[in-house]
Amino acid sequence: MFLKKLYIPLFIVFFGLQSLAQEVLTLEDAVKIALENNYEIKIAKNDLKIDETNSTAGNAGMLPTVTASVVNNNSILNTTQTQASGEQRTLDNARNLNLTYGVGLDWTVFDGMRMFARREQLKVLQQQGEAELKLAIVTKISDVYATYYDLVQQQQQLKALDTAIVISNQRLTTAQNRFSIGKASKLEQLNAQVDLNTDTSSRLKQLELYRNAKIKLNEILARDTSLDFKVTDEIEIDNSLVFIDLKSLAEKQNPQLQAQVLAKNSAELQLKQVKAGRYPTVRINSGYNFTRSEASLGFVTQSSGRGFVYGINASVPIFDGFNQSRNEKVAKLQVDNADLVINQQKIMLESQLATAFQSYQTNMELSKVEEKNVEIAKQNLDITLAKFKIGTITPIEYRTAQLNYVEALVRLSNAQFQTKLYEISLKELSGSLKLD
Repeated sequence: MFLKKLYIPLFIVFFGLQSLAQEVLTLEDAVKIALENNYEIKIAKNDLKIDETNSTAGNAGMLPTVTASVVNNNSILNTTQTQASGEQRTLDNARNLNLTYGVGLDWTVFDGMRMFARREQLKVLQQQGEAELKLAIVTKISDVYATYYDLVQQQQQLKALDTAIVISNQRLTTAQNRFSIGKASKLEQLNAQVDLNTDTSSRLKQLELYRNAKIKLNEILARDTSLDFKVTDEIEIDNSLVFIDLKSLAEKQNPQLQAQVLAKNSAELQLKQVKAGRYPTVRINSGYNFTRSEASLGFVTQSSGRGFVYGINASVPIFDGFNQSRNEKVAKLQVDNADLVINQQKIMLESQLATAFQSYQTNMELSKVEEKNVEIAKQNLDITLAKFKIGTITPIEYRTAQLNYVEALVRLSNAQFQTKLYEISLKELSGSLKLD
């Protein structure tokens, strides 16, 4: 019996000492680790590097191509020639050589301004990559925030249950003392033991949730999921958010909306490239070549030459089966769709902001109410405990006061957590979530 009486207090003391020895992971440290380690952010960064690498004048077709080439043709033939005089000349195994080598340049100097539209589109694609990277970062950091504060909430509720166990243990000790001096029945002691066991069971379930939340946060941070740590104890609420300000920020900074605007710009530039197909294309070519030829039979048995060659090539589309008109219609529809998506995104964004802000305000008020409830429930518990010790109230009344206090703590923790979640959502939607 003595060991049973000491088990719970010793367990709580051990847990408390163990917690003190754990690493305290701050939210700022968690964000920093996520920015360095998270795989989705790393992939988005590499995608941006690809867009940056592709955004060049050469990839847009604005620069010439220079090619070195060698052509060497050889033959061994049994040859018969009939000359103008009627004389025939025959030679078996006649060797022939044609060798050409040099450097050539090909440059499209005009293509209906397609290359300039393509160059601008590549820049827009790079900007889209930047917006997508920002979106990946904001989304993942939002997950870090939410998971971190979920862990804070789980930790708070674990402490509330620790408090419940301490109170239940005090009640059991009082019941045992009252029974030993004949002022209480064995039933009162057994009921106290059952309630203590119930609180211990609840704590074990809460401990499981707490540990699973740690694993989830370690996963998001892309580090060893078995790494142990503790988080801060408080959930700090930003109560200064104003809907009009958030809406204004969202129209300028929301990553998804920015990405859609850039997508429309890209579609417009694609339309310009398609329209360029109506105009002529002009290419110039030049080079410096060396030639050499040998023939075992003929008027000239060997010749060579070198020099500069150049030319111009121009083509004008006349009829292509109406494909040009079809391509332009498709490109225009893609621009229209991009514009519709922007309008749709704006409406969705405003709706999400309004809903989240309403929930943010409601839960903020709930937090204030629950703070008062905790104070009242604590006063009620203290008074009830004093009366219970002198035997003026029943164990059921004491248990009720105890549960009311613990439930008030849990409700307060839940209300604060929900408020924080909606605060994070509002800042994510408005593009004002702190990322460092």
